[in-house]
Amino acid sequence: MTNLLPLPVLLCLLGAGLCLAAGRRPRVQRLISIVVLTVVAVIAAILVRLADTEGPQVLWIGGWAEPLGVVLVADRLSALMLLVSVLITLMVLLFSVGTADEVERAKHIPTSIFHPTFLVLSAGVSNAFLTGDLFNLFVGFEILLFSSYVLITLGGTGERIRAGTTYVVVNLLSSSLFLVALACIYAATGTVNLAQLAGRLADLPPGVQLGLQLMLLTVFSIKAAVFPLSAWLPDSYPTAPAPVTAVFAGLLTKVGVYAIMRTQTVLFPDSPLSGLLMWAALLTMVIGILGAVAQSEIKRMLSFTLVSHIGFMIFGVALANEAGLAGAIFYIAHHITIQTTLFLVTGLIEIRGGSTSLNELGGLAALSPLVGVLFFIPAMNLAGIPPMSGFVGKIGLLAAGVEQGSPLTYVVVAGGVLTSLLTLYAMAKVWNRAFWRSPPESDGGRDALVVRRRGLRMPAGMVVTSTVLVLAGLGLTVIAGPLYAYTERAAVDSFAPSYVQAVLPEGSR
Repeated sequence: MTNLLPLPVLLCLLGAGLCLAAGRRPRVQRLISIVVLTVVAVIAAILVRLADTEGPQVLWIGGWAEPLGVVLVADRLSALMLLVSVLITLMVLLFSVGTADEVERAKHIPTSIFHPTFLVLSAGVSNAFLTGDLFNLFVGFEILLFSSYVLITLGGTGERIRAGTTYVVVNLLSSSLFLVALACIYAATGTVNLAQLAGRLADLPPGVQLGLQLMLLTVFSIKAAVFPLSAWLPDSYPTAPAPVTAVFAGLLTKVGVYAIMRTQTVLFPDSPLSGLLMWAALLTMVIGILGAVAQSEIKRMLSFTLVSHIGFMIFGVALANEAGLAGAIFYIAHHITIQTTLFLVTGLIEIRGGSTSLNELGGLAALSPLVGVLFFIPAMNLAGIPPMSGFVGKIGLLAAGVEQGSPLTYVVVAGGVLTSLLTLYAMAKVWNRAFWRSPPESDGGRDALVVRRRGLRMPAGMVVTSTVLVLAGLGLTVIAGPLYAYTERAAVDSFAPSYVQAVLPEGSR
């Protein structure tokens, strides 16, 4: 069954090629994209089952003798990340397919480019999650970044080009630093295989180890939008079309978090930088959520909450123990689902209300109660209202911090509580101004927004897809117990001894 490992990448790339060939047949493109991602989701589910029951699935590619080739690894962590990412990507694709033609034209979404690029993005994400090799991780990042450069500038409007320029420049700089880090690591150890590096890095002088770790952390912190390397995100994501913004918010930063998680647990399990990561987690939480509270535009507000909640995941990694890592893994799965849902529902708000600015919205609860429900449920989940999955994830992380018991962890726990309260305040602000208050009146005394809304109905496919994702978020609450137990097993597998033993035979280390 290990031959299943390359299929999530290969099938998406094959599907992208077929979509390009069918460039003038949008219905064929849609069918190809849906079929490919559905098959990949099934494969990912099989890999989750195999990793949990039979142990990590390992495949060496290229026919080279171990450990010379590139290795793909599906352990509990990477298999779960793959499954969640593919399912979310599929749902976002269905949301975009459900967009009516007139809405697509209004938002300048050229579907002939969208579908193949979207599949290439999925291939890059899958490759990043499955690889056991730092250089192949770099390749996965470049695949997903190349496609994201296209997606973020779809339509070529001035606003999107400006935002896309910032996004491209920042990621090109981080990719260049990643290459420098890879060169230094290979020069110092003679390998970029994660399992081999786990043993060889320990033989290097402490100063060299620290320098290599700092370079990798800087690269991945830029990609994960960890403070103070997060300023690019709120200016980049909100300008893209709703499906693009949703998949970016749900997945791209989590690939960076996954890379931090993987390198910290396998390469630097006894890191001297845990305190630095704690401070980064705290500042990411607090400064991100303060930025969200100050916003009057929903997409920008959600972008700042995205940055803020990355801090919870980094906190789990910084604890450097199984309890913290288990909480971080659970929170990643939760946050991918909920954040994507909120951005898609914001797309519905924009269609129904004519804007995503809180200064121009109002009365949506009466005008469209369904949209109100679809926003309210994931908003409360993001805020961590009991007994939702957001509450479960945060309690797991905060409990792990209290259990460790250092003064710094108590400070971060307090910051996490404050962040949750301010997240609730930000979500209540959106609800009060966009849904609850009366619509603002135009200068002529009539509600211009209502006039615009009457002629534009929400496409059924978009509503159905958003509803399914809202229910999926509630489903995480229902299965929180079994899922958390799975993440605890995944945390045990993720640390260096278990990972190295699964990937490399004894004589190859």
